[in-house]
Amino acid sequence: MLFTEEERDTVYKVIYNRRDVRGQFKPDPIPDEVLSRIISAAHHAPSVGFMQPWDFVVVKNPEIKRRVKEGFEVAHKEAAEMFDGERQEIYKTLKLEGITEAPIGICITCDRERTGPVVIGRTANPEMDLYSSVCAVQNLWLAARAENLGVGWVSIIHHDCMRKALNIPQHITPIAYLCIGYVTFFHDRPELEKAGWLPRADVDSLVHYDQWR
Repeated sequence: MLFTEEERDTVYKVIYNRRDVRGQFKPDPIPDEVLSRIISAAHHAPSVGFMQPWDFVVVKNPEIKRRVKEGFEVAHKEAAEMFDGERQEIYKTLKLEGITEAPIGICITCDRERTGPVVIGRTANPEMDLYSSVCAVQNLWLAARAENLGVGWVSIIHHDCMRKALNIPQHITPIAYLCIGYVTFFHDRPELEKAGWLPRADVDSLVHYDQWR
């Protein structure tokens, strides 16, 4: 299948306008057919050995969200102590999650035992199944943006807290907890860039040819 220039440009538009959303969620429900489309997009991510190691825990219950938020708060306080001086003060002002505000949360996981101990493509690098689940995260994120949904990745939470809140078996690895919903607006630039936390790196400085220069 070949794509038209217009279709190509739409893909790039979605990529460049994807944002990590924390504070602009609206309470509007997400239609079931839209939720189904973005999960299906995630399920069509590439996976090592076609093992499809992901599962999707869809969270709508406010009590479950509260438990996830409690886990975030613990890790958030720990993280604040890891920064010094002005960095710590800036960190404390940042809103880094929308767990209870977003109408839906989705936890994407990785079952590292799904197709047995030997997996095509995972023999030399056993972590490739984890990367596969991250590809599912990115697929879902881009599909959600194309549906005009905001997504925020809550990475400041310990895996055991996530397992306990969502009743995830011990052998399953939580990969990402995503807050998803319609938003009042999308930022024109990433929030951490706008806050002066870090600038966007110059892509030319990150490209190497033939060997690492």
